[in-house]
Amino acid sequence: MQGYTVKTLTQFIIEQQASIPYATGEFSRLLYHIGVAAKIVNKKVNKAGLVDILGEAGHVNVQGEAQKKLDLMANWQFIQSLRNSRECCGIASEEDQEVITWDDDQLTRDGNYVVCMDPLDGSSNIDVNVSIGTIFGIYRRISPRGERVTMDDFMQPGHKQVAAGYVIYGSSTMLVYTAGNGVFGFTLDPSIGEFCLSNFLIKTPAEGRIYSVNEGNFEHFPQGVKDYIRYCQGVDKPTGRPYSTRYIGSLVADFHRNLLKGGIYMYPPTAAAPNGKLRLLYECNPIAFIAEQAGGRASNGAERILDIQPESIHQRMPFYVGSAHMVQKVEELLSHEG
Repeated sequence: MQGYTVKTLTQFIIEQQASIPYATGEFSRLLYHIGVAAKIVNKKVNKAGLVDILGEAGHVNVQGEAQKKLDLMANWQFIQSLRNSRECCGIASEEDQEVITWDDDQLTRDGNYVVCMDPLDGSSNIDVNVSIGTIFGIYRRISPRGERVTMDDFMQPGHKQVAAGYVIYGSSTMLVYTAGNGVFGFTLDPSIGEFCLSNFLIKTPAEGRIYSVNEGNFEHFPQGVKDYIRYCQGVDKPTGRPYSTRYIGSLVADFHRNLLKGGIYMYPPTAAAPNGKLRLLYECNPIAFIAEQAGGRASNGAERILDIQPESIHQRMPFYVGSAHMVQKVEELLSHEG
């Protein structure tokens, strides 16, 4: 039987350096250490039911959400791995009130990148064995290298990202990322312990047949979103409607399915959450960058996500992302309100 060539994440990143101006050895090392942390977290996730890392940790994070033990473990693991890379000078994490820096460590102060991350997205699903994930966005720092990282380094609009990605821990573990030169997927091969290229230049369909939203909040949605959901439910053979509802409650899992199959993910504002629930820096921006690189679209309902100027680390934002025509339809209906 003729063999086949396996291309690991590390090999791929090194090869891409030639075609991506900022993909220096520093950038490659940073992505390598993100992959290392993902493999360790994957091991912990797979063993979660056998050891004492399921359930509540007894803490509440900055979002007012009960922290899971795996949340804390994943956060610690990614922080340590990013510090060990020596290329990351600061981190904004969902689990921490303030940005993380290492001011007593000159090597990390010399790092050229800051990372915004949700170390374990969908953690409310941990205890019931549903897919969860990690989301990250990478920016080149604005402040001079060697000095203390500043808040301006993190308050950059999403289009300034040099790379973004997510890891989905499911029936197989995948790392999907873009460095502004297309979207690529790598599946973890447990037999060799490496992420191997499995999805080359991912393109999302311009039109989809899936909509993902928590319809339990339907009565609290803006009228334009209600109209769009009714549109999805309408019967129309030429457009393939009615569409199917698929909602897991994990942004990474819902977006990953829609990215490959075509669809839209929506988290609209409600009376209880007038700015939505998802965070701009480490959820919306990275996912929006990936969506656009795959030919999709991402919006807050009125403007492009990647053009929004952040105002705070944990700023929330309404979010509509996925197949371009579906997001455009929501924007159109929302623009008719009032």
